[in-house]
Amino acid sequence: MSDIVLDWVYSPHLRNRVPGLDLVIGCGDLPYYYLEYVISMLDISLFFVRGNHARVVEYGEAGPRSAPHGAIDLHRQVVNYRGLLLAGVEGSLRYRDGSFQYTQNEMWMNVLSLAPGLIQNRLRHGRFLDVFVSHASPWGIHDQPDLPHQGIKAFNWLIKVFKPRYHFHGHIHIYHPDTVTETKVGNTQVVNTYGYRVTDLETPGRGSPNESTQA
Repeated sequence: MSDIVLDWVYSPHLRNRVPGLDLVIGCGDLPYYYLEYVISMLDISLFFVRGNHARVVEYGEAGPRSAPHGAIDLHRQVVNYRGLLLAGVEGSLRYRDGSFQYTQNEMWMNVLSLAPGLIQNRLRHGRFLDVFVSHASPWGIHDQPDLPHQGIKAFNWLIKVFKPRYHFHGHIHIYHPDTVTETKVGNTQVVNTYGYRVTDLETPGRGSPNESTQA
């Protein structure tokens, strides 16, 4: 999920529209109250990164909070969730003063901070990473020429070196039905999650060879 609040998600119909989910991944620029609603309605784990439009503090009826209650922040974190290996990086390229924006060099530092945990994954589980989560897209993949929507060069390196099965991102809004939203890069399926996507995560090495998780 990313970037746009959908009325049918923020409604009592959510559980019936998307039955059988194992987890939810938020790829940025969604209000904290919206993510909290998804958690409470589906009663499952939600992992997220912040987008460049995220608020440092969000105020609402539940009071101020700097993150959605009950969600797990993946920024610069490597997480093993029931055998599914996840990691994430928040934000976009810096284009003005504001939070959750980074230069290309700063994005390199964010990505490199994940390396020790990813190497430990390889030693323990035989693979580096199953799912990489970001707000921005990789450089030259689903991105756009204007500075705010240019892709991140360090993400291309992460895909090449650590070979996640999936890279889910947001940030790139979809205005035309023929917009490319999925691109295979080596072993990695890069997916633009604008709005929402339901995906069966096939991750070899998690128990049975045919085991999958729906996100």
